[in-house]
Amino acid sequence: MNDPVARASGLVRVEYHMFYLAEGTQVEQPPFRPENGLIFSAPGRAVVLAGINSGSVHTTVEVYQNPIARAHTEEWDEVVDHSVQALSGRMKVASLMDDSPAWPTLTPFGPGHYRVRLHARGRDRAYDGHLAEAEEDYLLQIWPSQPEPDTVHKQSDQAGAGFRQTALQKPLNEPAPPPVGQARSQALERLRRRHT
Repeated sequence: MNDPVARASGLVRVEYHMFYLAEGTQVEQPPFRPENGLIFSAPGRAVVLAGINSGSVHTTVEVYQNPIARAHTEEWDEVVDHSVQALSGRMKVASLMDDSPAWPTLTPFGPGHYRVRLHARGRDRAYDGHLAEAEEDYLLQIWPSQPEPDTVHKQSDQAGAGFRQTALQKPLNEPAPPPVGQARSQALERLRRRHT
């Protein structure tokens, strides 16, 4: 039986439609390439795309030692398998405004390549909204695996369709956004100015 070696559930803070899988706090966001409409990555980091602009989302992570054979799509709007590369083996769930140390390490088998099966639902409920209560759900399953192209198991929400359309329109040589730590500092400074 393929039981998870680690599992956790909780709320993840979303800012600018994104939360992260990251190693450390000073990582650069990958160039914006949401070809599958749900997740994109560069070595050491990945970006998960949410429907809401800001607020929290329900998230469950499951870490496995072996691949999960079958994708369960019945209860989900989008399900995609995506390869990520861990540089240090300390990848965790993170966000711009709130890092939660309670999340388990997603890459406990050390540096190398992993496969993420990401499930999402509810991204169309309050698209681009700023919510006080979570209305979106994510299930992230991850295991060690050699890199391979994305596998799309299901794509049915309008949020994903919009992100995929955006990916077709973006130039390939765009500059990368600021590092996550720098973006966090800029966002905090904007908040400080509003309240002074």
